[in-house]
Amino acid sequence: MPSKPGKTLETFPNPAPRRDYRIHMEIPEFTCLCPKTGQPDFATLVLDYVPDRLCVELKSLKLYIWSYRSEGAFHEAVTNRILDDLVAATRPRYMRLTARFFVRGGIYTTVAAQHAKRGWKLDALPALEEAPAPDSVR
Repeated sequence: MPSKPGKTLETFPNPAPRRDYRIHMEIPEFTCLCPKTGQPDFATLVLDYVPDRLCVELKSLKLYIWSYRSEGAFHEAVTNRILDDLVAATRPRYMRLTARFFVRGGIYTTVAAQHAKRGWKLDALPALEEAPAPDSVR
């Protein structure tokens, strides 16, 4: 059976819940629709989080992201909604979502939103070596 978009975010137990470690994901094929014109908006989503007890399962995340393809949403609203849904599903120690929208009318838009669990120190975010972005297969 082919996969279908959906709003369900599945999780799995964090394999190292006693350690702070950072999970970094880049999602280069996010699309939604402009609520004013109905034209597609394209973005790369960058997700960084420090899990607590749960991690987000990748296939469900892919199907969740895909579910926005036919929805109209302002950049600011969709970025915050996705972060809220991910936080509700995983209850992370820390999570940051950056949405880098491609040019529209001569304007690039980047929206960043973050969540920190009460009592968790933001300066404790584990560093990741910056890896080059994967080559595009398009």
